[in-house]
Amino acid sequence: MNKKEYEAELRRLQIELVKLQEWIRQEGLKVVAIFEGRDAAGKGGAIKRITESLNPRYCKVAALGTPTDYVKSQWYFQRYVEHLPAGGEIVLFDRSWYNRAGVEHVMGFCTDAQYREFMRSCPEFERMLVRSGIKLIKYWFSVSDEEQEERFQARINDPAKRWKLSPMDLESRSKWIEYSRAKDAMFLHTDIEEAPWWVVNADLKRNARLNCIRHFLSQFEYADLTPPPIKLPPRQTDENYTRPPIGSQRWIPEHYPDLS
Repeated sequence: MNKKEYEAELRRLQIELVKLQEWIRQEGLKVVAIFEGRDAAGKGGAIKRITESLNPRYCKVAALGTPTDYVKSQWYFQRYVEHLPAGGEIVLFDRSWYNRAGVEHVMGFCTDAQYREFMRSCPEFERMLVRSGIKLIKYWFSVSDEEQEERFQARINDPAKRWKLSPMDLESRSKWIEYSRAKDAMFLHTDIEEAPWWVVNADLKRNARLNCIRHFLSQFEYADLTPPPIKLPPRQTDENYTRPPIGSQRWIPEHYPDLS
């Protein structure tokens, strides 16, 4: 798929996302989508393409930072519950409570007892969310070792992307197999009928984004509630109004030529 084809299909799907959001808002539905996967698998890029055309008042991204000691003392799921949607909202989790099944377990940030309790309680927690009326969709972005290595190198060599590589990301490279085993165990315990895992082949970023958005749309039987075309009213005339002199205001310097 070339760039022109990709952008045309992305535009078509984003218009459908706008229709879906309006339907979700009017129906008062509560939607949660979880995006998990290895580092540099493309989760953030997919989330960005989903949200960039949607109303941010009703579509939010939850990307939690490192928990404080206070947060660590809470019930584990408590930190995530406060980000769950109200009626008419979509919340996209850029990583989620599955941190405990992945990075926390592999890197030793939780005890074995905490890990086992998560595996036992997570399916029940998710069933509770579904019973409460939340539509829960879980995506795992799968990327090959070779592709991840290439993306890591690209981030290292690009000053604008270098911030995406944390020390934890680099350390995870030495634990590839341990992360694979952790993912397999996670799927075994949490791939439940009420909230199954959906795997996205993420080696090709553009294809992964389009496939993910298309699948997300397919999870709803939504109606097209697009408002009718808007007709702008006539602008008020400038009668009895005089703009202040340009020199009376602080303008930022214009460093660039006209690019139109």
